[in-house]
Amino acid sequence: QVQLVESGGGLVQAGGSLRLSCAASGRTFSSYVMNWFRQAPGKEREFVAAISRGGISTYYADSVRGRFTISRDNAKNTVYLQMDKLKPDDTADYYCAAARLGQRTKDGMDYWGKGTLVTVSS
Repeated sequence: QVQLVESGGGLVQAGGSLRLSCAASGRTFSSYVMNWFRQAPGKEREFVAAISRGGISTYYADSVRGRFTISRDNAKNTVYLQMDKLKPDDTADYYCAAARLGQRTKDGMDYWGKGTLVTVSS
């Protein structure tokens, strides 16, 4: 069992930055591919970014590539999402998710956090 708790959401102006954190319980954090998803009001939950178990490989949705950076610290059981040059379209609930396999889909996740809200004002 892995429990995930996100933090760092809030209100920011367009062009600003936020850093999300996701703290994981358990001793097997490094065995999971870690992901960030987001869900805007009235929309489907969508993939944002993923990072491999050792942190070497990263993957991004086209909509955030070049603006967001995912990273992890296995010693601290934590994954981060640095979000720069934020846009109003980035407004959403952001969810951390852990996956045993490398699938970057909602159905491929094994554990989810409860989310943290990011609001970007224009």
